[in-house]
Amino acid sequence: MSQTFVRIGGWGKYLPDRVMPNSELAELVDTSDEWIRARTGIGERRIAAPEETTCTLAVHAARSALQQAGVEPEELDLVIVATCTPDYSNMPATASLVQHALGAPRAGAFDLNAVCSGFLYGLATGSQFILNGAYRSVLVIGAEVFTRILDWQDRSTCVLFGDGAGAVVLQPTDQPGGLLSFVLGSDGAGACSLFVPAGGSRQPASAETVAERAHYVKMQGRDVFRFATRVLPESVKQALEAAKLSTEDMDLLIPHQANTRIIDAAVRRLKLSESIVFSNVERYGNTSAASIPVALCEAIEAGLVQAGSTIVMSGFGAGLSWGTAVWKWQG
Repeated sequence: MSQTFVRIGGWGKYLPDRVMPNSELAELVDTSDEWIRARTGIGERRIAAPEETTCTLAVHAARSALQQAGVEPEELDLVIVATCTPDYSNMPATASLVQHALGAPRAGAFDLNAVCSGFLYGLATGSQFILNGAYRSVLVIGAEVFTRILDWQDRSTCVLFGDGAGAVVLQPTDQPGGLLSFVLGSDGAGACSLFVPAGGSRQPASAETVAERAHYVKMQGRDVFRFATRVLPESVKQALEAAKLSTEDMDLLIPHQANTRIIDAAVRRLKLSESIVFSNVERYGNTSAASIPVALCEAIEAGLVQAGSTIVMSGFGAGLSWGTAVWKWQG
């Protein structure tokens, strides 16, 4: 009996039409294009339209991925949506809304929240269903409408994030490659370094929490920066070691698109050539769980991914959480 491997058979992305450049943000808070670019590398971001939700963004990306894979929605076995900005705060899962909107009646569906690391958690999880023979088509989506949980009076956070969605279809294949290794990690001691204080069971919504603006993202930027610049290169090395590879074997690194200073610091620590590092943070900002799948789609579109390419995808975020996957592209 031949061994089963997992492949990415289809991919798709969706970015809202509205572009918010730094100059527009400068009209809202005390900032400037120069200030934002110098500290983050971000020049603009996409903002979801009032009628758009995480579900609608996810569906757009999913349809593109399914078409690319040649898979009908009716054939889907499972839908995983990685997000921290679900359509509804408690229930139902956004994945269930996506499953219905796609017309995939036989698919199971669930949400996964590891924030900016979410897509990698979803990729690792979805791959297991393929590798153990349980399912033949798994849709993994990273989607966020992050701008709905931003305090537009807080320049330390509102300049960083944007909205978007990216998706992949996982399928079985007898061609060696696919997921070679993965590393998933968490350090809950840093949970309050990046969080939304109110709206959950610890601090239910009330008139007081609304008045205190406690339903928006709060971040200790220096703590997150120190965490990210340490954990990204560490997890990349661990994942490569698990795959019995080294940094010299990498053809492409797709890091979470949070901040160019974080990416640059990781590249220096890994002693990588900048030519193998993909970045689109200047155009989209930090789209959280959508960041890596959107970047993967654009790397493929740019011709940077070929049959046999060894791709390392690495993310980090609230939790604090992190994840890295080493993927051999089968073509």
